[in-house]
Amino acid sequence: MTTEQHNQPYLRVPAKTVLANGVSYACREMGPEGGVPVIFLIHLAGTMDNWDPRIIEPIAAKHHVITFSNRGVGASTGSVPDSIEAMADDAAAFIQGLGYSTVDLFGFSLGGMIAQSLVLKHPNLVRKLVLAGTGPAGGKGIQKIIATTYFDVLRGTFTRQDPKEFLFFNRNAAGKPAARAFINRLKERTTNREVPIKLGAFQAQLKAIRKWGLSPSADLGVITQPTLIANGDNDRMVPSVLSADMHRRIPGSELVIYPDSGHGGIFQFHDRFVPVALEFLAR
Repeated sequence: MTTEQHNQPYLRVPAKTVLANGVSYACREMGPEGGVPVIFLIHLAGTMDNWDPRIIEPIAAKHHVITFSNRGVGASTGSVPDSIEAMADDAAAFIQGLGYSTVDLFGFSLGGMIAQSLVLKHPNLVRKLVLAGTGPAGGKGIQKIIATTYFDVLRGTFTRQDPKEFLFFNRNAAGKPAARAFINRLKERTTNREVPIKLGAFQAQLKAIRKWGLSPSADLGVITQPTLIANGDNDRMVPSVLSADMHRRIPGSELVIYPDSGHGGIFQFHDRFVPVALEFLAR
């Protein structure tokens, strides 16, 4: 990779494919080669185009960063699994397909659930964990994500706004401009965008999240990897109390909660979150 490729913005990073277990995964790589890469695990209904460049780019300035679309989403082939555990096995297969034996995981929302399952099922693959806007298996209120999501998708349709403006941000003087700025950042890439998630795939992901919310709680005490947990203080999707719950249960974990912000707290406060994430990953 040339220096020029290192320094290009995320919106210009071309997609490539990695074959693993008969699935062709679409992925994008940026940042310096060598060291332990940071694998980004995206949220419900998200494709690679849903990552905030203000988080990806500064982390990729210091680390090799890899984003990808889950099986059956975007340009990745196959069908969406109906459990978080199967999604974690897919992510592990993708990582091994890239040829890595150790990675850092950055999971947001659904991606944070996949990251937890992956570290429990494949502990040797993971060096460090960043869990943002997420919750543990059996977490109180996780099954409500489905109703909240459908409600805000309808709100978005009627008001001609992106549902993420409602789902990720508070509807107040701080949240509304932060929401618009975030959505505009996601629109920076104008070419080679991935196709949005199809309805059937979206419903399969929601089913997997519901199962996760209703499943018995996992023993997070066995996680020995350094873990950074982050969220806003008013997450409507994955209740903020679940971040504190994971922090209590994962030994030595660190917790950062941003004020007056919701599910997308790390995007609203990207300028504060990125230095914390970089310091954590560099340690």
